[in-house]
Amino acid sequence: MSDINVVPYIDVMLVLLVIFMITTPLLTQGVKVELPRASAQLLPPDAREPLVVTVDQQGRYYLNVGDHPGRPVDVDTLVTHVAAVLKFRPGTKVMVRADEHVAYGTVVRVMTLLQGAGVPSV
Repeated sequence: MSDINVVPYIDVMLVLLVIFMITTPLLTQGVKVELPRASAQLLPPDAREPLVVTVDQQGRYYLNVGDHPGRPVDVDTLVTHVAAVLKFRPGTKVMVRADEHVAYGTVVRVMTLLQGAGVPSV
């Protein structure tokens, strides 16, 4: 007499058991939350873009304003441009970006120059 092979049925049941064990915790963790709505006001156009001074690996300075933002500038031009921007837009944020291989002293020198140009915080 031939017996019924139940091994495939056991395999299917084990797969279903694993699927239920995985999906059950995911279903109970969902919580319905209604978030409050807020009306956001647009920033003024000049407050969106900060003044960025970049120092590359060779220690050259770049400024994101002026006639040619991709060209290096010397120290005097950097200080003059920053002072002019702060004169016309007093609340302008100033950020310093530096290559990871630039010496820390070079970055501190740039920050000192910016403070001398009238930047309250860098």
